[in-house]
Amino acid sequence: MLMLNDPFRQLDRLAQQVLGTTAHPAAMPMDVWREGDEIVVALDLPGVEVDSVDVDVERNVLTVRAERKDPVREGTEMVASERPRGVFSRQLVLGETLNTDHVHASYDAGVLKVRIPVLEEAKPRKIEIQSGGQQQQIKA
Repeated sequence: MLMLNDPFRQLDRLAQQVLGTTAHPAAMPMDVWREGDEIVVALDLPGVEVDSVDVDVERNVLTVRAERKDPVREGTEMVASERPRGVFSRQLVLGETLNTDHVHASYDAGVLKVRIPVLEEAKPRKIEIQSGGQQQQIKA
C-alpha cells in the first residue's frame, strides 16, 4: 500500500507547484527559435486537452492559456497528487517586426507550437555599395 503522510514533503510539493523550481517550473516551459521567415514558440502542455487551450494575440502580446483538469471523479479518493493541474497562463511580448495578423498554432503530443511570420520589411536584404566604378553587394 502507498503511504503518504509526511506533512513536510506535502508542503514542499505545494511550494514547488505554486512557486516552481528549475526542474518543475510553475509556468509552461517553452522554447523559441527562428525557422526561415517564422518565429516558432513551442510550449509543453502534457495531459492538456486541445479544447482547453486558448491562444490570443492583442497588439503585440501573445497570451496562451490552458487548463489541466482534475482526473479524480466524484466518489473517488486521491491517494497521491504530484502533477500540477488547474489553469496555466503565459504571456510573451512580441517585437514590432513580427506579423501578428498571420499567427498559426498547432497542438501535437502535448506540445503547442505557435508560428509567427516575420514582417517583409524586417527580413534580411542585400544593400548595393558603389565604390569607384564597381558595385558590390553586402548582406545587411
